[in-house]
Amino acid sequence: MSTRTSRKRARPRPPDVVQKPQGTFHPRVQKVGPEHFGIVTVACAKARSKWMLADFYGNVLVPPTAVEHNRPAFAEAIATIRDAARRHDLQDLLVAVERTGRHHHAPKRAFAAAGLEVRVVHPFATAQFRQPADPGNKTDDKDLLALHRATVSGFALLEPEPGASWKTLQLLERHRRDLVFKSSALSCQVREHLDAAFPGLAACFADLWDRDCAWHLVRHFASPRDLRDAGPTALARALDAAGVGYQMRTIHKVIEWAGRAADPDAAAAQHRRIALALYDDRAQKAREIQALEGELAGLLAPTPYLLLLAIPGINVVSAADFAGEMGPIANYANHRAITGRAGLCPSRYQSDRVDKSNGPLRRRCNRRLRAAILQIADNLVTRNHYFGALAHDWSNQGKGPKDVRVRVASRFCRIAFQVVPGRQAFRHPAAQERHYVLQKLMEFHREHETDTPSFLRDLQAAVEQLPRGEHRAEAQPLHQELETIQAGGRRGPQVLGDILPIVLARLGIGGVESTGSGEKDLT
Repeated sequence: MSTRTSRKRARPRPPDVVQKPQGTFHPRVQKVGPEHFGIVTVACAKARSKWMLADFYGNVLVPPTAVEHNRPAFAEAIATIRDAARRHDLQDLLVAVERTGRHHHAPKRAFAAAGLEVRVVHPFATAQFRQPADPGNKTDDKDLLALHRATVSGFALLEPEPGASWKTLQLLERHRRDLVFKSSALSCQVREHLDAAFPGLAACFADLWDRDCAWHLVRHFASPRDLRDAGPTALARALDAAGVGYQMRTIHKVIEWAGRAADPDAAAAQHRRIALALYDDRAQKAREIQALEGELAGLLAPTPYLLLLAIPGINVVSAADFAGEMGPIANYANHRAITGRAGLCPSRYQSDRVDKSNGPLRRRCNRRLRAAILQIADNLVTRNHYFGALAHDWSNQGKGPKDVRVRVASRFCRIAFQVVPGRQAFRHPAAQERHYVLQKLMEFHREHETDTPSFLRDLQAAVEQLPRGEHRAEAQPLHQELETIQAGGRRGPQVLGDILPIVLARLGIGGVESTGSGEKDLT
């Protein structure tokens, strides 16, 4: 009889050096000698920065000097640095720029374009190295000295530069998220003003925002009394003239409400005016969000993060959010690097025999990455049977909702680190189902009414990301969809009838001929 052995969790390896790994440059200092290694520190502001050059020992070679954020000023500063390096026989040097909102980007790009190695220092590190030496004295010159101390101690970090496509994905998904928050706030404001002018009207519609009927009535009838006096025939005629869809039972429900509606607030006409203006603003944002989601799908399709769509509970938008905040997966050594950057691990306090290892989540983290992962965790708990059962079991064990979400998020990061860098299909021993990547992407584009060229481009890019062993499995739902279309099982214009044969050919599935969509088959 075989015995089961419990697998012990590997303990973290003690560091070889006290500096942060990405901040280490001391072998270079040993190679040329500390007196021949220069450190340029840059304290950034909005319109200008201040910089200083010193050797590794801290001997100032160029005193603090201001530089305007324009091309000639940067060129002059770079020439001064190179001249000082020749005069003082500096054989190697680096530039340490303090992160300051967006203000540090201009000097960072200028020094990097000149061929200098640029590193970034977090302002927390600057503050910690300034306060012991100059408590209560914060100036640019003192910041430059603190930046030098932080750089020598290994807090000037090399940051990987994402490509243009990754940066575009990140900016668009953040812009979409910002629009969603603004749209949510507008929804609350619209409901408040609508209830002031038409008390209780919103309850007549199951989904207020997707019913043009409701807003047409609000726009063309000034009060509940006007709706009641018009009667169902006049309301139906007005909706027919505007080409707005409705059902008569909804009209009768509105008339019934108008007959017993409470009196509107004072200045109801102004409440109605504001509600309609805010609704138009919300509708415009909804259109922008839908357009952005289509662009995000196009940016996600050529990346291996697309394979996460095979996990039940993850859709195109959540995968794009995760990909945009993560960047290239090659920047992460393991799944713990992901949870560590997102702060999904407990803080620890240890001193002598006191060891509190299960403190609250770390406050210093990449909050946007944490939000993207926890949003996926919420979706997995509600939409994924396996994670939903796990969450139920943990809740019965007395775990709080936050603890449950963090546990699910940590497991998702482990799965994602296996799927994305290895470009593997989703495999999980406890999962009883998987979703099909191409089918989910196809349904997303159908809901967003994407144009045919973009639709085909994204599907073809997705095929490139799929493991070859999964092509036949991914083709099954597409083949069934094509047969349904060809048999006349779907009504309306069927663009998929032209697209699916091309995609199936790219998957290597024989027996299906293209019906001539005008698109070139790239196989």
